[in-house]
Amino acid sequence: MKYRHSSAQSADYLRLALKQMTKQKAGLHPASYAIWYEYVANLNPALQAAIDTHLGDEGPLDDEATYALYDRYLAELDSKTALRIGDSVSQIVGQVSDSAAEAVDQASRYGSSLERWTDTLLRPVDSPGPLAAGVEDILRGTREMQGAISRLQEQLAESTREAQQLRQEVARAREEALIDALTGLANRKSFDLALAACLAEAQPDLSGPCLLMIDLDNFKRINDAHGHVFGDRVLAKVGQILRANVKGKDTAARYGGEEFAVILPTTPRGGAIGLAEALRALVFSSRVRRSGDKEALIGNMSVSIGVADYLGGESASEFVARADRALYTAKMQGRNRVILAPRPQPEASR
Repeated sequence: MKYRHSSAQSADYLRLALKQMTKQKAGLHPASYAIWYEYVANLNPALQAAIDTHLGDEGPLDDEATYALYDRYLAELDSKTALRIGDSVSQIVGQVSDSAAEAVDQASRYGSSLERWTDTLLRPVDSPGPLAAGVEDILRGTREMQGAISRLQEQLAESTREAQQLRQEVARAREEALIDALTGLANRKSFDLALAACLAEAQPDLSGPCLLMIDLDNFKRINDAHGHVFGDRVLAKVGQILRANVKGKDTAARYGGEEFAVILPTTPRGGAIGLAEALRALVFSSRVRRSGDKEALIGNMSVSIGVADYLGGESASEFVARADRALYTAKMQGRNRVILAPRPQPEASR
């Protein structure tokens, strides 16, 4: 991963990036964060040249130009980078909010102090002259300062509101970067992160973790018979079933295409098989209506599921591969079934 900046460096680059972003017509979304972060950090000369050319020829970037640059020069923003950028923005927002609150407090105290002195300064002066003129200057300066402080307070209050809105937007962007839009499940990147965290915390003396790899049977046939729009509705239906039945510390994800996965950090083998059978039955009994017509609900959907319980010391890829092989076996044995991945037998002593 090429983003190896410290928190302080990231914060500096984000300040510069945000300054550039406010001059553009594009929204404050992750794609915009990404291209301007790379621009100010001097990480991508080709991107910098393309941005400079666009600014010179066509002016500020709009959303269309921003996404085009993002797609061409950055491809897909990985989730760790999105989280790191989001953390840096949140850090800046926090600093601005804290500074704003402190400045408002100081301004308020100063204004109160000046107000208390006003009555004394307004008392008649015995002999007019330079002293009286000086008092008038002080009063005029005092009123100007109070007006400036009042305007500053309003500006700081508005900045604080904007900072909070930006913080909320960053939080939403962080969440969206890890969610599959069609099914509402964790996406592949989120799955990889969750599985890595799960295996890092796995304890040999406790049950679990277990992994389910799930694949829709004959999905190409469904698409060919009913169209891709209906196919998307089927995928969304499976996502709905998984969201409703996978809770707590467990993670349900769309692994890719018509394949799904469920991580069960503390579930023993028997419990994993029981959940897999329940999910298989729910999909098989479900019905999906074609969009835009009143035809009968279409059913006969099924999934094949491979189940693997973790073997201490194996990598995440090995764990997934064992569950995937069990899934393949379920397909070969007729589909619409659950297969448990075999555990390797210890070598016989010679």
